[in-house]
This record gives sequence, C-alpha cells and structure tokens, in this order.
Amino acid sequence: MAKYDYLIVGAGLFGSTFAYCAKQQGKKCLVIDKRPQLGGNLYCEKIAGINVHKYGPHIFHTSNKKVWDFVNSIVEFNRFTESPVAIYKGKAYNLPFNMNTFSQMWGVITPEQARKKIEEQRKEMDGKEITNLEEQAISLVGRDIYERLIKGYTEKQWGRKCTELPPFIIKRLPVRFVFDNNYFNDSYQGVPIGGYNKLINGLLEGIEFQINTDFFDNKKEWESIADNIVFTGRIDEFYDFKYGKLDYRTVRFETETLNVSNYQGLAQINYTEAEIPYTRIIEHKHFESFAAEVDKNPQTVISREYSVEWTEGLEPYYPINNDRNNQLYQQYEALAKQETNVIFGGRLAEYKYYDMAPIVEKVLEMF
Repeated sequence: MAKYDYLIVGAGLFGSTFAYCAKQQGKKCLVIDKRPQLGGNLYCEKIAGINVHKYGPHIFHTSNKKVWDFVNSIVEFNRFTESPVAIYKGKAYNLPFNMNTFSQMWGVITPEQARKKIEEQRKEMDGKEITNLEEQAISLVGRDIYERLIKGYTEKQWGRKCTELPPFIIKRLPVRFVFDNNYFNDSYQGVPIGGYNKLINGLLEGIEFQINTDFFDNKKEWESIADNIVFTGRIDEFYDFKYGKLDYRTVRFETETLNVSNYQGLAQINYTEAEIPYTRIIEHKHFESFAAEVDKNPQTVISREYSVEWTEGLEPYYPINNDRNNQLYQQYEALAKQETNVIFGGRLAEYKYYDMAPIVEKVLEMF
C-alpha cells in the first residue's frame, strides 16, 4: 500500500491549494518542490522590512465570492487596487486606457470627444486585412495610443517587432470612457496582509513537504510512494520531451534597496518606449503600505523587470501560444488524458497563462 494518497509536485498556488483541500478530506499528502522555498512564483522575500514579490508582482482579483472568501479564510487580504501608470518620453499616462489617459493624450474631457478621436484614428485600418499585432492595435485604439503606450512595451515583452507578432495576442484592448484607473473589473482585489508566504504557509499547515527536491532526479521512486500524483511542472518534461520542447518567455529582475521612503509613488510604472530596456519598475512597499504609512519605513525596494527569451535553466514564465506550441501541447495533452492517477494543473502543466483566482477556483471545483 502506498504511503501517501497524493504526491504533489510543486508548492505553488495550484499544488498548495490542492494539498489543503485534500487534507480537509482526510487524505495524506506529500508536497515536494525543487526550489529552496515554498510558494512557487508567489514567494515573497523580506528585504528592509518589505515583502518583495521575488518573481514579479501578484495581485489577487476575482468576482467569485466563494474564491475570495476561501483565500481570506486562510489569510486576510488588504484593499490594494491595481492602477498602474505608463511613462512615455517623460510623460505619465494612466492605465488601463480610460478618460484620464485620453485627457492626458489629447486634452479631451468628455467621453464623446474621446470616442470621436479614437474613431477618427481607427479609420486608417478601414477595409484593410489585419495580418499582425500592429494593425490589430491600430484598428482597436488608433495610432496615438498604439505608438505611445503599446508598441515599445509589446516589442520589449515579446522580443519581436509588432509587425511580426500575430494579431490574436491583443484580441481586445480594454477601453473605458470613465475616469477610473482601477485596472481590474473584478468585485474583489487585494494582497495578503503580511505577504503571500502567509497564504502558502496557511494552505500547507500540517502537511508534509520537502524543498530542494527535484521529482525528476528520482521519478520512478517518487511515483511509487503515492496512489496519485498532482503534477504542476512542465508537461513536456514529464514526458521526457518526447515530441519536443515547448517555448516560453521569461523575465529577469534587477532588485535594489534605496535609502528613500518613496521612489515612484505607486506599485507599478510601465516604461513604454523602446529605448528604455526594462518593461516596468515595481516598488514593492506600495502593495501593503498605503499613503499614510509609506514614509514610516525610510527605505524602499524596487525591481526593474526585463523580458527575456527563455532558455533551459531559466524560469519558464509565459507560455507562447502560437500554432507550433499549441499543436505540440495538444500532443502532450493527449498523453495526459490517458493517465489514470496523474492530475496535471497550473500554468506549466496546462501550458496556459493563468491568473491566481482561476487556479483556486479550479481546485475548489475538483473537490
């Protein structure tokens, strides 16, 4: 008889939530992760008394009350609202595209004026066949917004010219004719008070885990100790790259501690011109310190984020869902569907970009 009901490979959000739910049903779980800490990309490192989102910023947002209540039952979330700013050639624009953005760009002050301006600029694509991302963006929001706020940022993000990128990457661009900088449309959003480690530690409380442990170093043995496996790593690696390797984009961060209490005034500023090599700067204290508290800590921590072509050994972040990769993934998915005691879950195992709330929702539905 196997020692565990579930071996869970990966201590990120999917694996940790699954372990929690399984334990609630009396199942015995072991969670292993090859990193030296729990939490996957949610892991926060404490620097100068600030919870630093080591693998990039994470804001939890959902309209599903059940999901929101669930995560808040583990750790209380604050009222952080994501409202980034984009800087292009020294001028600041609010995101997502809304009346503040249009006012900053054209001096318009009514929704009707803004609509008219966008309609005017979209006309250049009338009757033309859309073959790439640049044409798609102009057809949605016009040339001014495209040139200043989309082009440089997107080209840095993907390492390709917009004219070489497929149009489906931006099927739609949220355009709002209201003065509202709230990035998400969801009913609930926030960050765990005290950081994401509290969420992960709460989910894994009382559950056995091993860090610095690579499933693939001893796959046969790991498979023998549990009745079922929950796998959250790369699906192509699980099958020993039988059909070839899937592609990713990755990011690298330059993080530094500064002796100022407030560097940029908000959590996220995007730099949309091509000449600036990083895509954005994150100032971590703003996720948890609101206006009245910002100056209490005389130091701050910022991370410059660079988008990089992924190679083996780097952290795989974003699946590249083009035709080649989608077809390759479908071959691996067909193998996965034949498994009777392996559950594949999360961004790498399902080769799709996930926000956090849908991952929690998916696991809750499984149980």
